[in-house]
Amino acid sequence: MDTETNTIADSGPEAKPVSAPGRAMRVAAALHAKGGDEFAKPGSIVEVKFVKGQSLSLTASRLLALMILTAGGDAWEDRPHRMRKADIRRGHKGNERISEMLEELHRTLFAIDDRSWRGKKATLRFSLISSSREEAEDGEGADAGWIEWEFTSDARNLIQESETYAVLNRQAVLGFRSSYALKLYEMGALRLHRRQSSWRGDMTALRAALGISPDVYTDFAQLRRKVLEKAKSEIDQLAHFRVEWREIRQGRTVTEIEFRFEPKDAPSHLATVEEIERHAVGRKARRGGTVETVRAEPIALTPSPAPEAASEVTFPDGSIRYGPDILPKIGRSHGGGWDIDLIAEAYRAQMGDRLSKLRGAKLVSSWTGFCESFVARRGRP
Repeated sequence: MDTETNTIADSGPEAKPVSAPGRAMRVAAALHAKGGDEFAKPGSIVEVKFVKGQSLSLTASRLLALMILTAGGDAWEDRPHRMRKADIRRGHKGNERISEMLEELHRTLFAIDDRSWRGKKATLRFSLISSSREEAEDGEGADAGWIEWEFTSDARNLIQESETYAVLNRQAVLGFRSSYALKLYEMGALRLHRRQSSWRGDMTALRAALGISPDVYTDFAQLRRKVLEKAKSEIDQLAHFRVEWREIRQGRTVTEIEFRFEPKDAPSHLATVEEIERHAVGRKARRGGTVETVRAEPIALTPSPAPEAASEVTFPDGSIRYGPDILPKIGRSHGGGWDIDLIAEAYRAQMGDRLSKLRGAKLVSSWTGFCESFVARRGRP
């Protein structure tokens, strides 16, 4: 995901005006042009802290993610953005909750470290949304309604200047049932491909990052059970990576926590792709292991609507260089400089007989995940 997108985003002129957007918006524009479920959320927005005592609900967090997806590479521009209500409702019969979500986004305050006019350390507090318009219901039906919004100037400045980004999956974002899991998913996606793919902070920083109110889960055992363990189980099921954490103690007290994010291997990544395409009903049971999460024998896949060429992609028996163009391109973009045929041999060995029945979008996603995990395990040549 990361490297291929970066190549697309950086294909313009070497010199760019000072006022031009940073890397995050260039990647967002490239992903928007490609279509599909992947989109880029600027790292500056992922890492923004909640003001003490405030946080976003799960539904409002999802709406913000959809706003970022819809705005794409234009999110930094001083102009309104628009989205259909039907794209927000996700099967609900009415639009009454959309008003509540918009109002929540308006009143929630975020904070970043900044400098005052005197050059002193300061805290900047701001909202992400400056204004919004919601069409009233009319005779055309709920599906015909739209919302329109504008980001605040502070939010637009952060978005414009951001050089880091998290590549998120729309279906995964909409699949999370915990706002803490969704926030940790964004943090992991932001750090996954860095040299140090981890996050470390004390309890105050953890609460600020995840939006955990200071008066809930005051006992760490509670926080571990109600927040961390539940978030991990959802991320391990729906994300393209896994999360682990280490507790740093002083005596018997947990004072800091360190999260580590690691890309999944090919079979696990394939299971994730299949899971997010399945109906949410039964997902909790599958996560708990009370029902099967992966079929014993993979079947021929029915690709989602896509160009014919993409839907028929299969993995070649010989050199990958002579297979479909997209496969060697992914190998070069995500393989960290390793010989792509070497990675392909390792992929064949790991997938075994399942590979002959894998095709289309799921093959592309599985191969991408394997290339990333190959580099994560071996480093760069």
